[in-house]
Amino acid sequence: MKTLIAYFSHAGQNYSRGGIRNLPVGNTEVVAKKLHAMVPSDLFYIDTVQKYPDDHMKKIEIAKREYEQNARPELTARVENMAEYDTVILAFPNWWTTMPMALFTFLESYDFTGKTICPLITHGSSGFSNSLRDIARLCPGANITEGLAIHGDDAATCDKALEKWVEKLGLW
Repeated sequence: MKTLIAYFSHAGQNYSRGGIRNLPVGNTEVVAKKLHAMVPSDLFYIDTVQKYPDDHMKKIEIAKREYEQNARPELTARVENMAEYDTVILAFPNWWTTMPMALFTFLESYDFTGKTICPLITHGSSGFSNSLRDIARLCPGANITEGLAIHGDDAATCDKALEKWVEKLGLW
């Protein structure tokens, strides 16, 4: 079994339990790299050609507009050997009730039939919202496992939750 951790993350201003704070590294990136250290895997950063602003309010305005327009932001790179992966851990933040629209672009770029997708979300308070339904709709031939939702403020200290999830999924 070969595993890919594909993640989208955004540094800069971020909503926190205590208000807005500046993140030098996005919460999802922190979690994805923790997972990469635990699970034999390859790591792929889902990056957009058009960069999002560091300013939180401007970023969520763009996220809302992309969501309302059902946009598909252009990505900077592709996974050239996607056929080699049996399992894809898909890590992303919750943006505007679902995953960032860049994840829609990513998921529509490959055939996930027969693959296992393990969703992991970082969020401010809304968990998965509509993202699991959207993943299932975009990848009808995939096996979608139980996901893991991590509050963004807990990204740095979520090791035990990750270990438990990885063990439950049989990725160790």
